[in-house]
Amino acid sequence: MPASPSDYYAALCARDRRFDGRFYVGVSTTRIYCRPVCAVRTPRFENCSFYPSAAAAEAHGFRPCLRCRPELAPGVAPIDAAGRYAAAAARLIDQGFLSGQSCEGLAQRLGISARHLRRVFADRYGVSPVGYAQSQRLLLAKRLLAETALPVTEIALAAGFGSLRRFNGLVRERYRLSPSELRRTAPAARAPHGGHGLHLRLAYRPPLDWAAMLSWLARRAIGGIEAVHGDQYVRSISLMHGGKRLDGWVGVRADASRHALSVEPSASLVPALPLVLARMRRLFDLDASPGDIAAVLGDLAAPRTGLRLPGAVSGFEGAARAVLEQQVSTSAAACLLKRLAERFGEPVPTPWPSVDRLFPAAAALACACDEDIAAIGIPRQRARALRLLAIEAAEGRLDLDDVIDVERGLARLQEIPGIGPWTAGYIAMRAWSWPDVFLCTDYVVRKRLPGMSPGAIDEHARRWSPWRSYAVFHLWASDAPPAP
Repeated sequence: MPASPSDYYAALCARDRRFDGRFYVGVSTTRIYCRPVCAVRTPRFENCSFYPSAAAAEAHGFRPCLRCRPELAPGVAPIDAAGRYAAAAARLIDQGFLSGQSCEGLAQRLGISARHLRRVFADRYGVSPVGYAQSQRLLLAKRLLAETALPVTEIALAAGFGSLRRFNGLVRERYRLSPSELRRTAPAARAPHGGHGLHLRLAYRPPLDWAAMLSWLARRAIGGIEAVHGDQYVRSISLMHGGKRLDGWVGVRADASRHALSVEPSASLVPALPLVLARMRRLFDLDASPGDIAAVLGDLAAPRTGLRLPGAVSGFEGAARAVLEQQVSTSAAACLLKRLAERFGEPVPTPWPSVDRLFPAAAALACACDEDIAAIGIPRQRARALRLLAIEAAEGRLDLDDVIDVERGLARLQEIPGIGPWTAGYIAMRAWSWPDVFLCTDYVVRKRLPGMSPGAIDEHARRWSPWRSYAVFHLWASDAPPAP
């Protein structure tokens, strides 16, 4: 990050994409704030002030630029402990946590004091959790007004506002425009609501190797749950929102010209759009900073700087996949997961014949017996590990979605019989999107680093911290060992 206002201004003048989403600039003459990549004429230095988040800029009285659209800026993946707490709080807020609970309840959910939460959150985002929540709701509503033809009432509810009157009042107060005026200033290319008509953009920092991502997902696609059709990834998805379960589907394509993904959710998921978008960001690792990662990995990452860390749409799905991928080939694991979905997953309608089921819920597997699970073609011991994992998740004793203390989480996973260091580490990499896990006992990793013991490999990999998870993926994708 820049160290001084003059450094921020230099990044602004260069329109450096490495800083997109890392800071925002408020212009005193217009009272508008922008992303550092905004194409408008660069303001004078003395008219600029810099903020760590869009919410902080709005808290200082600035309204979002209608040209660069701050709500489309990519996110930032934290690697330090305080950043993880702040980011986890932000994720829960984005999912609507503060709509029904207090800041104290959010702190309790994270296992820290409310005072500590406010401190780390202000350090990261420059605003209180409540202020951040209000800004995020408004920015989502602004995006929906610009990119969809959804009715204003439906947009207000999807963004988390309790009433249309409150929504209209806040939009006028913050943006000095009514919702209908905001919609008129947006591009006219909006498809009708429903079916294939709802498309939203998720930005990323280039490069992103979309072909490599699709290839990875296609080889591991669970029949009936997900598929790759040409340049599009499609899948079913089930979410809990406001105490209700919402089932539907999502299709995702790359929009390379805009450095974004185009996300098409089913109409049934509109009430939970913030959660849908958050899951897609995690699945495709859109908050990654390829330049930062490549700078640490060096020659290992040089041939494939756009390689990302594929995540999971839910912690339980990611964990269950890891258990069934133990000691089998990629194709065999995909076959086992398809059988699991056919036996325990519920049907769901989608536009694609190849996607017609939901991934089995933890509660469904928790209620099954070991013999029923083993019938998909796995050893009884592995079936028991999967059932015990499901029981811990279904009964709320094991958090698989918002893990902050990774070391504790890894230890907790390994208390379940049948889950060892490799499986726990793989869950942390994909289900928790943790960037600094290294699988020193992995077969392919050992093959890429020949003549070294697991301990020596682990020591060797320390040079790649805090991006060792990415190092594993690069080693898996590598044709030859990296230079020592």
